[in-house]
Amino acid sequence: MKILVCIKQVPDIESNPEIRCDSLWIKEDNIAFRMNRYDEYALEEALLIKETIPGTTLDVITAGPERASSVLIKGLEKGADNAVMIICERYPLSSYETALLISNYASDNNYDIIFAGVMSEDAMQCTTGPMIASLLSIPCVVSSVKTSVDYEEKIITVESELEGGIIETVTLSIPCLITVQTGINQPRYPSLSGKMRAKGLKPSVIDGEYLKSGFNKSDYKLGYPDSNVNGVTITGTSEEKAVKLLEILHERGLLL
Repeated sequence: MKILVCIKQVPDIESNPEIRCDSLWIKEDNIAFRMNRYDEYALEEALLIKETIPGTTLDVITAGPERASSVLIKGLEKGADNAVMIICERYPLSSYETALLISNYASDNNYDIIFAGVMSEDAMQCTTGPMIASLLSIPCVVSSVKTSVDYEEKIITVESELEGGIIETVTLSIPCLITVQTGINQPRYPSLSGKMRAKGLKPSVIDGEYLKSGFNKSDYKLGYPDSNVNGVTITGTSEEKAVKLLEILHERGLLL
């Protein structure tokens, strides 16, 4: 079995990112980046399948600037076999651009299952996974909270979380794409042996700059939420914010 996991590098919100002057992206100076948490659950689900089906190969892939390769290294440390870095320095990418880059790669590699997080923490659009499936013309299920693979029958049974907490059970033929919801499993930490193994592996690099023309990003801008006169903005480090919040709750009699 061949599995591909799509992962994304996102800004850590604890770094207090600020919007650039052109309103197209954030200022990246002094900002920490990490793996999208939804993709961590997708990667863990793929790793669990790899452990139960002998001979499974697990690849991780991301698209973006060169700095995004750090999440691929993390994927290798956790147990992925190979990593693919699609370099596209013009960032951020739209959901369609990301889907196009990944689907172009996946179409030539005959993956049985493609996993992705249900959404990214920065864009929160829930569209990249289904777009990849559409471009590859394979079935797709979103918001998975449980999977069960029968590789001999070439099917996978998925429990999908719908609105209101309703669970729908769907059986898909392989190949297919599944987006994963949080809580489906408990993502592992990289082991020492995994970290040592990853030092000997390097992501394959693909040039994705052919997308630099033909896409117009001027149709959207980033912005801050409208200020609320009834609200209070708390600034500072995480510890300072916690202290200030406790003080406000005590002052207003909400905590004894």
